[in-house]
Amino acid sequence: MAPTRNGRLLFNEIPTGFPEPGKTTIYDTSNTIDLENEPLNGGVLVKTLALSVDPYMRVQMRPADVESYMPPFIVGQPIYSLGIGKVIRSEHEKFKAGDYVYGVMEHAEYSKPNPDFPFFGIKVVKPEPGLPYSVYLGTAGMAGQTAFFGWKEYANAKAGETVFVSGGAGPVGTLVIQLAKQEGLKVIASAGSDEKVQILKDVGADVAFNYKTVNTLDVLKKEGPLNVYWDNVGGSALDAALETAVNHARFIECGAISTYNSKDGVNMKNIDQIYARRITLYGFLVADLAPKWIDEFYRVIPKQLASGEIKYQEDRTNGLENAGEALREVQTGKNTGKKVIVVANE
Repeated sequence: MAPTRNGRLLFNEIPTGFPEPGKTTIYDTSNTIDLENEPLNGGVLVKTLALSVDPYMRVQMRPADVESYMPPFIVGQPIYSLGIGKVIRSEHEKFKAGDYVYGVMEHAEYSKPNPDFPFFGIKVVKPEPGLPYSVYLGTAGMAGQTAFFGWKEYANAKAGETVFVSGGAGPVGTLVIQLAKQEGLKVIASAGSDEKVQILKDVGADVAFNYKTVNTLDVLKKEGPLNVYWDNVGGSALDAALETAVNHARFIECGAISTYNSKDGVNMKNIDQIYARRITLYGFLVADLAPKWIDEFYRVIPKQLASGEIKYQEDRTNGLENAGEALREVQTGKNTGKKVIVVANE
């Protein structure tokens, strides 16, 4: 067989602010691959079907010598994220040609993901009937696991309590809202557009507001106080939550997208409330909690998604050549729902 084009999204340079398509990342079509003869060395060759775009990927766009909780992207090499693909060839005992797999994959049309990488290695996917494969990149995948693991481990929720979910319209936030409503909590949630506020309402938030047009602190003073805060954004939202928390409130620190593209930060006026109100802050990474909660997650969440008991929303970008713009949309908050790059149909 003649060599096949293998388009890739390369990390081209380290951004100083928001990532820029064609500058931070470049779509490259110069690479080819021989699908029949590419050495596998005991691994697998996968055709990429869909790729996830997540806020944390901005943390990976940094100099290689700067430490963080995620490894950096390497300039000149493809970026990578969680993906769904179809096995073309396999020399690994756990996979066969035709299997659909989920795990960390390069942003390339074809790749050889590591089957045995801890937690993020590829796994065979067998979706619930009627549930698209792409949902396993969002609410049925790591985003949903983040929400489920963190909520189950740290919320200590009680019916009648009040929770505030910032950045609530993404796949993590929307599942947190629904988990909280299942347990009888009052849910306050924020998002950055009126369209996203409607998403918050659609998944059951009792109080939903656009933080760009309504003052967060004013809303929390009126609708609180807070027993639980699920933090996806950090910054001024965190400061407002600290001011409106009850004694012994639980703060679940999941993300801080307000600081990913600028290190200027905000003036935090209420740090002293952490000790004054005896607030507990929990920071976590999804892989740490997986051994305890992943089996229950897969028993519960995909079935509830397939039945419609839990709602989800996807924002699809078609074509790997448009992946750079998809990355920027997530960082600037222009996506509505889980951002997925559709690379190929089959």
